[in-house]
Amino acid sequence: MTLNPLSPRRTSPTLPLGLLLAAVTALFAVVVDADPANPPFQGADERWLHWMGGPHDGPPAAAAAFLNWFGGPPGVVVPLGLLVFLLVRRRWWSVCFLLVAYLGASLVVVRLLKHLVDRPRPADPLVRVDHGSFPSGHAATAALLVVLAGALLVPAARRWLWWWAGALFTLAMMWSRTWLHAHWLSDTVAGAAAGAGTALLLWWAFLPLLAREARRRPVAGAGPREEVRPMAAPAP
Repeated sequence: MTLNPLSPRRTSPTLPLGLLLAAVTALFAVVVDADPANPPFQGADERWLHWMGGPHDGPPAAAAAFLNWFGGPPGVVVPLGLLVFLLVRRRWWSVCFLLVAYLGASLVVVRLLKHLVDRPRPADPLVRVDHGSFPSGHAATAALLVVLAGALLVPAARRWLWWWAGALFTLAMMWSRTWLHAHWLSDTVAGAAAGAGTALLLWWAFLPLLAREARRRPVAGAGPREEVRPMAAPAP
């Protein structure tokens, strides 16, 4: 009798991590929505914004400008490039996961929270912004893309290094939004939690389909109908 391999969902931490981050986002949303102009942590947000006072020039300005571009509409070239790569490789379930996660986080979760909470932004932002400071869409996009790239492109054995690099990138994005006076610090924390939490929960939902797709992916030297059968499902 042969033993069935463990379900990828049973061996993956994506569900508890995703639920934890979703809970963090929801908690911030409830607290801010109760008093958008003066939540309990407004004092801490204002002190952080004071530390981000300037001068706003030199290398930090260049870094913030790049991150502002990356998280804005022009930065959609990054997920589009990933989409084209997956389409060329005929990874159809990966394509579905990418589209559902990206559109779900950016167009549903973040936009819905912005309209429901409608927190005022800091005075005199240094870049063009829309209405609603909570949560930070740039921070959400950064965290979302880190999880998507880790899930779809990075081998499981190397993901620990990717998560460290992705965390630093997300923190840099959070810094840039406050340095540009476009968001309060708490907006960026909630945005990063919303982006990563949405991606992790949807990754968990797609895990069986992505695992099946990986088993059917041809490798060098394999015949057109051969399958790659891993010993166990990779853990995120």
